[in-house]
Amino acid sequence: MRKNFGAKPWTYPQPVFILAAYGPDGTPNAMNAAWGGISEDNELSVCISAGHKTTANILARGAFTVSMGDAAHVAQCDYLGLVSGFQVPDKLERAGFHAEKSEFVDAPILQELPMTVECRLLRYDPSSCRLVGEIVNVSAREDVLDEQGNIDPEKLRPIAFDPIHSTYRVLGEKVGNAFRDGNRFR
Repeated sequence: MRKNFGAKPWTYPQPVFILAAYGPDGTPNAMNAAWGGISEDNELSVCISAGHKTTANILARGAFTVSMGDAAHVAQCDYLGLVSGFQVPDKLERAGFHAEKSEFVDAPILQELPMTVECRLLRYDPSSCRLVGEIVNVSAREDVLDEQGNIDPEKLRPIAFDPIHSTYRVLGEKVGNAFRDGNRFR
């Protein structure tokens, strides 16, 4: 037996993306966006409406960064989704975040968030709210790397948005091996 819920924007996981861009005066701004993901090998897509300050900044600068929200910064990441940069221009500072310029794109990296995808704007469709960026670089703080120098999800502790319960959940437990465990059915 299954229960039908109708058409809902529900999938698991919905990563908590923190999009950041510089304003016209060079001030960094960021927002929380949960509807997004990898759309091509070198592309990341996010659904954000045209009314956001961050959207305007991205369109003006042609670049943005996407940091993964993590368990250590749940309240700060949530705050970035609760207030508008139009009303609270210093919201990054209020959240305790510090920005540094990406060396690859004209956009800020938030120092406190351990993993960031740096993107060049490819296109934006205001009718569908789809923002597409070309992935130029992925950077991560050394404290979330494993012994081989790769990002360790258990150290990163990325969070996902649970749209059904309006909560954030941490990801990390390994339950299988990709491109290997399914071979038993061949």
